[in-house]
Amino acid sequence: MKHFTSAKHIMMGTMGLVVLSALSGCQSAPEEQPSTVQAEGQNKFLVVEQLSSGKYVIVEEMPTTGPSRAIIKETDENGTVHERVMSETEMKELADQEYKKMEEGKSELNAEPQGEGMGLAGTILAAAGGALLGNMIGNALMNNKNVQRHQETSNRSAYHRSASGMNNNAASNTQKKSYFGNSASRSTSSSSSFGG
Repeated sequence: MKHFTSAKHIMMGTMGLVVLSALSGCQSAPEEQPSTVQAEGQNKFLVVEQLSSGKYVIVEEMPTTGPSRAIIKETDENGTVHERVMSETEMKELADQEYKKMEEGKSELNAEPQGEGMGLAGTILAAAGGALLGNMIGNALMNNKNVQRHQETSNRSAYHRSASGMNNNAASNTQKKSYFGNSASRSTSSSSSFGG
C-alpha cells in the first residue's frame, strides 16, 4: 500500500513541475519577443556573382552574427574573375538608393523579372533589405510579389533553395504517405505477429 502512495506522490510532484514550467514559460515569452524580431532582420553574409549578361545572382547566402557583408565576384573583359568585399555601410547605401528608386517606381524590382539576375543594388536590396534597412522595409519587400519573383530568379544559393524547398518536400512526403498507406499501421500489425 505504501508503494502506491509514494507513486501517487511522485505523479503529483511531476504534474506540479510540469504546470510550473508551463507557467514560467508563459511569463518569459514576452521577454523573448525582441529576439524574434532580430531574427527576421538578421545580418547576412552574401556571395554575389556577376553573370555574362552583366546581371548579378546570389550564389551563397548565410545568416551571420557579425555585420552584414558581401563578396562580389565580377569578371572583366579578359575573363579574369575579381573578388571584392563590400562592407555593411556600402551595402546599406546601395540598398537605400534602390529602395528610393523602388518607391518612385523606377527600380527593376517594380516590374516582372526579365531573365535571370538583376542589377547589383536590386540584388542586395532583395536579399538583405530587412537586415540593412530595418524590419519595416523588409516586411514591405516580402509582401511585394515582384520582389519575391526577383529573389527567386537571382538567388542560386543552397540556403535559399533549402528554405524554399522545404514546402515542396513536405508536399511530396504527404503524397508518398497517402500513396503507400499509413506506415504506422503496418508496424503495429508486424509487431503483433510476433506475439508476446
